[in-house]
Amino acid sequence: MRPHSDQEIHELLNAPEGDHFEFKEAKNRYDFEEAVKYCCALSNCGGGKLVLGISDKRPRKVVGSKAFEQPERTRKGLMEKLRVHVDFILYEHYGNRILVFEIESRPMGLPIQADGITWWRDGDSLVPMPEDVRRRIYMEVEPDFSCEICPEATLDDLDSKAIKNFRKKWRGHTGNKRITSLTDEQLLRDCGAITDKGVTYAALILFGNRTITRSKLPHADVVFEYRSKEAAGPAAQREEFQEGFFNYFDRIWELVNLRNDEQYYRDGFFRHPISTFNEDVIREAVLNAVSHRDYKLGGSIFVRQYQNRLVVESPGGLPHGITVENILDRQNARNKLIADIFRLCGLVERSGQGMNLIYEMAIKDAKPLPDFSGSDAFFVMLTLRGKVINSEMLDFIKKVGDEQLEAITLDDYLSLASLFLNKGNESVDVARFNHLVELDILRFAEQGIELVNGGMIFPIGDQSAVKRLPSDCQAIVSSDWQSLDVSDRKKQILTFIDINGRATSSQLATLTELTQARIRSILQELVADDFIVKVGDNRHTSYVIKYSGFDTGRFNSL
Repeated sequence: MRPHSDQEIHELLNAPEGDHFEFKEAKNRYDFEEAVKYCCALSNCGGGKLVLGISDKRPRKVVGSKAFEQPERTRKGLMEKLRVHVDFILYEHYGNRILVFEIESRPMGLPIQADGITWWRDGDSLVPMPEDVRRRIYMEVEPDFSCEICPEATLDDLDSKAIKNFRKKWRGHTGNKRITSLTDEQLLRDCGAITDKGVTYAALILFGNRTITRSKLPHADVVFEYRSKEAAGPAAQREEFQEGFFNYFDRIWELVNLRNDEQYYRDGFFRHPISTFNEDVIREAVLNAVSHRDYKLGGSIFVRQYQNRLVVESPGGLPHGITVENILDRQNARNKLIADIFRLCGLVERSGQGMNLIYEMAIKDAKPLPDFSGSDAFFVMLTLRGKVINSEMLDFIKKVGDEQLEAITLDDYLSLASLFLNKGNESVDVARFNHLVELDILRFAEQGIELVNGGMIFPIGDQSAVKRLPSDCQAIVSSDWQSLDVSDRKKQILTFIDINGRATSSQLATLTELTQARIRSILQELVADDFIVKVGDNRHTSYVIKYSGFDTGRFNSL
């Protein structure tokens, strides 16, 4: 049984039973076929948890469950029946056993069945899925525009240089010598860019010459701009690319790298450089935009570079079923053929995994996570900030061994980031660090969570404490707030939140010696001005910096 915090049990007891939670007492046993039905319904509703050992009537109570004494065997049985991933967690709460099955969401466009029936939740009841719901699910998968045939395009409309660049990439990635001897036509047939029916739009987007792309896809261009100032006006440098992507994919990085400043972090007596813009991150962001933009809509892909940030703007909202909250867990390629061609030649590691890599590399460089502020149903705006925000975290990650780094998951990186950015928080869930402990990167110490090679301990639970700033706010660590057009009192509050990772209104009232009412008023103004974000609710409410770009939703439980 895994260790857990009281907060974890508290959240289960207060979770809303509905589409994503199902509670059963199951004190002595629970029918497996009944569990299959509920897990099927949970998966069809977007995934969720079947909780055994907690009463379903409010106020809920922990009653303990003896059901499924071999949960791993039950997990495998559920997966065989449903064909979706199922995991389980065992808790022991004051001698009572709680068993939680975590069920993955159904695949995009495909409802899940159990013994021929597609189960669905209707209030507290299980019912076969209504036909209108089933039709909506089947319609989730958008037609792949990139694999459609452009009627008037021919092989002569494709640029030989772009095809050569692709051939070189594919040959280098696979080591297949046969690729070198293939004709251009056979090469493009092998990757699916052309078929017996004709030339696909993917072929025009990736290999087309300027004449055909301007004629058939005039809006499928990429525009690079360098802006030395934030103010509106003409860019200091601008280049437009309206041809096959394989003719200019290196050029975009060359333009970014022209003004790629170096930052330094200190390791003892040594100062080590780190680039403001990570090449892999920038390339992944551009590849992501080309793969997922909506080519049926007008508008260009824009890559706008500023001194410390880069913004990639692409037409079309996020693909159906993808949100900022689930973007790391679900994939739905809008232009699957383009994504598959990128994967064949090694430009992307695996179709649909680009954003995971961007998040991971941002944390490894101790930079803010991707920020999707400004995105809507018609445009995706991805902001990548290049400034190192925690040199201690950067120094620690650089010291982790290569073998350990290979084994670290994205969730592990997010957990590490939460440690460094949320120092002194009282509700750390230590269970999320178990894998890092197994890798000998962290260890649980009496005082808290200790970095094995970093010489630092992060207090948890009752050990937690927050740093205090002098009331005159002279001890400002982050000078960024000095440039903001806010009062000194707001700068004091912002700096305190920035240093401690988050803060509650009561902590800020103690710091500033203002009343709770006045503090809440100031916090509301800072939220409205987009400087901070409110996370949690009721007595668990706290505030974090919006500026940093870190995904506050993923740190709500910390």
